Amino acid sequence: MPVAIRYLFHLGHATFLAVAALLPIVNPIGSAALFLALTEGHPAPLRQTLARKIALNSFFLLAGSVLVGTYVLRFFGISIPVVQIGGGLVVLATGWSMLNQKDGEIKGDAQVAGRVQPEAALAQAFYPLTLPVTVGPGSISVAITLGANLHGGEFNRALLIVDALIASAIVASLVLLCDWYAEPLSRKIGQAGMSVTVRLCSFLLLCIGVQIVWNGVSALFETLGH
Repeated sequence: MPVAIRYLFHLGHATFLAVAALLPIVNPIGSAALFLALTEGHPAPLRQTLARKIALNSFFLLAGSVLVGTYVLRFFGISIPVVQIGGGLVVLATGWSMLNQKDGEIKGDAQVAGRVQPEAALAQAFYPLTLPVTVGPGSISVAITLGANLHGGEFNRALLIVDALIASAIVASLVLLCDWYAEPLSRKIGQAGMSVTVRLCSFLLLCIGVQIVWNGVSALFETLGH
């Protein structure tokens, strides 16, 4: 029983850290505002269908990055501590950039002009609405770094899979919720509320980046000691 409790504790702790690391950079509220702009003029049922597809695509992208990303990097001979330092620096730089971002600045280049047929709109569910609007290169880098952190800890493969699926499902569910209710959400939060949310999430992301870098540096010093 104590072993089971210990594993459950590690699973809960790792899942919390994974969700806390992914949420600020995925930023479901911010991506929902962009989703609303890119689907302007679309009927509500079509928007809801797109929201479901975006959430499903986001789940597979994040879970795949956590589970497979480390093996891909290992294939190219890159050590996990180096991945932790490099990925942590990316997270840190992204958090700093978001923290200093000007109000009203919109990320992403994708635009949907005029009215479109449902088939054409659904074809955009993966690109650009999922990648890069919702899950961009920064989110994928964070997911790979999280996988590297968990591989280097006390997690076994089964717990890593469960953690990746749970964390990705939580983030994808929040993406679905925010995109589904994008229009009323934007009216309730307002510009000031969006700015405060981005600032708080950016500071959290900055702190997580510092922690991941420290984990990699500590692992390198331990290697030098041996």
